[in-house]
Amino acid sequence: MTTMTTVQLITQARGGPVDHAVDVALQLRRDGHRSHLVGPPGEYGRRLVDSGVDWTVAEVRDKFDLRGARAVGRLIDRIGPDVLHCHDRRAGLIGRLGRRRSGACVYTLHGVPDSLAHLVRGNLAMSSPRARDVIGGVAEHLLATTSSSMTVVPCAAVADFAIRRLRLPADRVVVAPNGVAPEWSDVPPEREERKAAPTAVWLGVMQPVKRVPELVHAVAAVPSLRLVLVGDGPERHRVEAAVADSGAADRVVLAGYQPDPMRLLAAADVFVLPSAAEACPMAILQAMACGLPVVASSVGGVPEVVRDGIDGILVPAGDDVALREALDLLAGDAAMRRRLGDSARRRAREHYSTQRCVERIVEVYRAVAR
Repeated sequence: MTTMTTVQLITQARGGPVDHAVDVALQLRRDGHRSHLVGPPGEYGRRLVDSGVDWTVAEVRDKFDLRGARAVGRLIDRIGPDVLHCHDRRAGLIGRLGRRRSGACVYTLHGVPDSLAHLVRGNLAMSSPRARDVIGGVAEHLLATTSSSMTVVPCAAVADFAIRRLRLPADRVVVAPNGVAPEWSDVPPEREERKAAPTAVWLGVMQPVKRVPELVHAVAAVPSLRLVLVGDGPERHRVEAAVADSGAADRVVLAGYQPDPMRLLAAADVFVLPSAAEACPMAILQAMACGLPVVASSVGGVPEVVRDGIDGILVPAGDDVALREALDLLAGDAAMRRRLGDSARRRAREHYSTQRCVERIVEVYRAVAR
């Protein structure tokens, strides 16, 4: 296999796309490629440096930061990659508009703006379409059709959106499901059944689409269940108010942002994600790799990953009664938790490993480089 020089470009420091970009960079390095990542300061950098990936710190603070964008362009030109892989909308704009002197470009459309989320099958409408998101959709169509780049999407639901709604050429859209690094599957599968109460864990950014206050109230109605919330974000104040009003404050832990949430997932019994909209959530894949059964809304690409009744329980989006009943069922059935969790671990290991993901991405790299 011919060695390639690759650059992963991010403009954010946290979130699922960042985790994915880091995992891709690490796997490319393990596979013998010359792997670089360009992005803002962040705790993710330690993993890169420790594993031999070249990490260059560069910030683009917003889409109007032309100085930052030019500096990133110069950095990429100096590296001279065979392929530049952009992992968020701002990075995709920089990578495809600032055409470099050499190399090809790949852009991963990780998800859809909340105001357009309802255009992805299964997702709920979150808000009225914003002008900037509509303009962004038009820009995405123009960038994808007038540049030599390829667009990678993490699930068939987003591919359908990209082709039908953004009118991207079908031959330039490739589905490459996200993957989880091998260390996630190394977590011992045994759960501590001696605990007084089983624990559900949620992981993500606290924003309206995640429906965390609704989750708090659902858990409050299941007295045998504890809840650990891992993450932070603009909805934190609403989440705190929901905890205070729920009558279950003694059973809910706000753990805040954790750069390495693996130990909290490993100590839990159930993973729960009641979102109104999703694509292919990294948090679900990480939880499944840790051997956790999943309770999640049947939105976006989630049903492509979680098989209802096999790896977890899927509930209709926005149905808080169904959410509470699913949590109550798993809270009272340790054998079912083990069965679903074991299946989830196998599925993550066999179908959603980083190695499998990167094999597909490298195929895209070679196609676009040609």
